[in-house]
Amino acid sequence: MVDDNELNRLRDIAAPAPGTDAKARAFEAALRAYEAATRAYDMGEKTSPAAQGSTNGLRLTERAQKLWSEIMQKKLFATPAIAGLIALPIAGYAAIYMLQEQSFHSGGDEKITETLADKPAAERPATGRPLSVAEADKQKKADADSESRVAAEALVAPASPPRSESAAVGGLANQDALTRNAPQPAPSGEFAQDGGASARRGTTAESKLMMQRPAMPADQMLPQEQNRDRVEGFKTNPVRAALEDPVSTFSIDVDTASYSFVRRSLKEGIVPQADTVRVEEMINYFPYDWKGPDSASTPFNSTVSVMPTPWNEHTRLMHVAIKGFDVKPAEQPKANLVFLIDVSGSMNEQDKLPLLQSAFRLLVSRLKPDDTVSIVTYAGDAGTVLEPTRVSEKDKILNAIDTLTPGGSTAGEAGIKEAYRLAQKSFVNDGINRVMLATDGDFNVGQTDDDDLKRLIEKERKSGVFLSVFGFGRGNLNDQMMQTIAQNGNGTAAYIDTLAEAEKVLVEDASSTLFTIAKDVKIQVEFNPNKVSEYRLVGYETRALNREDFNNDRVDAGEIGSGHSVTAIYEITPKGSGGEQIDPLRYGQASVNNGGVANADEYAFVKIRYKLPNEDASKLITTPVTSANEVSSFDQASTDQRFSVAVAAFGQKLRDEDATAKFGYDKIMEIATAARGADPFGYRSEFLSLVRLASALGGNR
Repeated sequence: MVDDNELNRLRDIAAPAPGTDAKARAFEAALRAYEAATRAYDMGEKTSPAAQGSTNGLRLTERAQKLWSEIMQKKLFATPAIAGLIALPIAGYAAIYMLQEQSFHSGGDEKITETLADKPAAERPATGRPLSVAEADKQKKADADSESRVAAEALVAPASPPRSESAAVGGLANQDALTRNAPQPAPSGEFAQDGGASARRGTTAESKLMMQRPAMPADQMLPQEQNRDRVEGFKTNPVRAALEDPVSTFSIDVDTASYSFVRRSLKEGIVPQADTVRVEEMINYFPYDWKGPDSASTPFNSTVSVMPTPWNEHTRLMHVAIKGFDVKPAEQPKANLVFLIDVSGSMNEQDKLPLLQSAFRLLVSRLKPDDTVSIVTYAGDAGTVLEPTRVSEKDKILNAIDTLTPGGSTAGEAGIKEAYRLAQKSFVNDGINRVMLATDGDFNVGQTDDDDLKRLIEKERKSGVFLSVFGFGRGNLNDQMMQTIAQNGNGTAAYIDTLAEAEKVLVEDASSTLFTIAKDVKIQVEFNPNKVSEYRLVGYETRALNREDFNNDRVDAGEIGSGHSVTAIYEITPKGSGGEQIDPLRYGQASVNNGGVANADEYAFVKIRYKLPNEDASKLITTPVTSANEVSSFDQASTDQRFSVAVAAFGQKLRDEDATAKFGYDKIMEIATAARGADPFGYRSEFLSLVRLASALGGNR
């Protein structure tokens, strides 16, 4: 036994500070000790740990004191100076030993807290999707790297000054809190030589250790998945001078995908990227009660109004509203539908294939018994899951939908060809023949270029089969491809992020989704320079057409479904209002002020060209816009008109456009709230919540 007096004398003697060489040797020794301990641990040469929660295991401070006591009792050190030199590697070895053998305590109640490293792999928290073998290996490696970093920091950190026993009893988390909040003992010995810097470094190392050790969610430890969403970029429509460029031409658009995508982003706490915001799709997401035609012989009716602009006192809005003829359920023609379903590996997410299956089940329940459904899937290859089957055999169709499973690459081209083949096989004359493509848009086998797919779809559309495209999921969504094939295949595009959205698109709006009443619908507006100095089309950037395309029946354009409403809004600057942004031409006035201009009292002349679904020759509808179309104040505009303007303002705000830069979300909220009107399905109430979310997120203030 060692004499107590000798121990007391050693305790009271301050060890001299080691020199630079001594510190270097001590550090090298510590690293060797750590490497040896790590090798032993990896080879399984370690003591079996005590069961978690066992009272036989010593506390952290007790282990350190016991180890130090055994060393001193064996008189391994002849002088205190040697003890000081060897303390660093011993402290490091003790730290890694205790990391291996004992779980950390949480608080003073002796409760054991497991980390992910402590748990078996089978007990790890779920990440929301199954992990592949490669991902599991990456996770194990990440766990091992994390443990190594923790042990290394503990090893090289100098020992901290003695602390109270209460801190030791409380566990490391309470020790660290006490260290931060309680006065620290004055440094002595070696620590006195460097002003306590070593003690401070020790405390910092322990703090890092505590920050790294607690359990982390599994999804934070895994590598973050790369977002491979593809969205077509575009520039906002510019302000144009009516004298120089008086004609505006574009294809009608009834797609709604952008609104759903924006909604999902905002609800996830993300301000949507500007190019994901297509203002016309946001406006046309909502049903409006525009005045429709009286008979099916005229497929739609147009209503034009001119009203003050809420965000600019110097301009006005020319609001063009189109309403399609509403085909009654008893008059709906027989439907021949082909479900073209992406079952590639990328669809293995809860918001993709499972949601898709639920959505199509809803659609089947909406069809009539004599309608026909076929199912084609595509992954590595395309395959026919269900030959044309009458909806009277509903159970057979639903069973085919329920048995779909994801896996493989994405051979979209082969799937499209097979789907059109089946549609032709069961083609219904004077009926609805439509391919319904459901995908996240990841085509990576066969023709994968958007232009190649465009040509393929253009070829297939000549068969008289229409196309609907439904996008699912995030992170792999190819919105650009979906827009391309929808716009060039006599089709429409929607984005389904929830089952409620599936119900809206496939059940509530089934008539407009499935039953086309007019195709290749184009709009051309000619502005009168004598009344309008400037104009700007709100949205429709990706639907712009050349002026000469309007009369060319070979140029494809948008489709309008039964009962569908379509809205287009121009912001116009009346001549002499003082709101002009473009300087007038020096030599242009004579051409408009010579008294020879026809229809000088008109603001504009609106022309709409369309084809009936089974015809190739277009028809023309024209509407002059005069003072009779004016609304004296914005508040006197109809409820639907004011609400659609609020949505237009919101879309422009999200895109950070100049026009609404000084128009706040509070103003948009005020207009939309006052114009909410009848809202049986809650769409407008949901819009108000999105405006609040965007305002809270600070999107383009």
